[in-house]
Amino acid sequence: MSSYTQFALIYDELQQDVPYDDYADWVRLVAPPTTNKVLVDIGCGTGTMLQRFQALGYEVTGVDLSDEMLMVASERLPHVPLVCQSMDELEGFTDVDVMTIVLDSLNYLPSAMAVQATFERIYASLAAGGHLFFDVHSLLKMEIFLDSPFTYDDGNIAYIWHTEEGDAPHSIVHDMTFFVAEGEHYRRFDETHYQQTYEPMQYVAWLQAAGFTDITVTADFTMDAPTDESERIFIHAKKADA
Repeated sequence: MSSYTQFALIYDELQQDVPYDDYADWVRLVAPPTTNKVLVDIGCGTGTMLQRFQALGYEVTGVDLSDEMLMVASERLPHVPLVCQSMDELEGFTDVDVMTIVLDSLNYLPSAMAVQATFERIYASLAAGGHLFFDVHSLLKMEIFLDSPFTYDDGNIAYIWHTEEGDAPHSIVHDMTFFVAEGEHYRRFDETHYQQTYEPMQYVAWLQAAGFTDITVTADFTMDAPTDESERIFIHAKKADA
């Protein structure tokens, strides 16, 4: 299943409406860089969030499974350490103050076991009192995805995006065909992405099993608890103090 290969080269052009600053503020207000200096962004993609975190004063490292995405990130942030790893096999980090998995990157993991392994590895990588921040699609959002096809055309980039239910509960297969202008012609390429989500309290249970405490669950860039109408779930958890 190909994902984030050729797409990496046009990813940023299609993400201009993403509220990156809202994500950065969420982390900064809870775990300010004055007392939580070292930050690792998992699923860092092309480095847009890394750039914002660095500007806030964090010492940042990026982790992503896609070499292509990391190549773009390295051009944006040539002096920032970038590591190609799957988050459920995370290794090589200790005493990290803050770890983030934003923009529903956690939803790309292929199984519940992979999510649990990710939480366990992050817990082992954090310093005492360290923070984990992540957001995921709600169950409602997965249903909304089924209202495909979705289309887009700005004259330079166009796509046709089809979705279908995956085999697992609350999972989606995204099949996307892109057309990118190159002179008088368009280059076509196809990508397939898989995502799966779970009930918010299931994430909480897995976090608790990994050892996390002080878990807060909110929705849609608010301080409110999720409802049946929420589309994006935000979770913050802490490793116990020493």
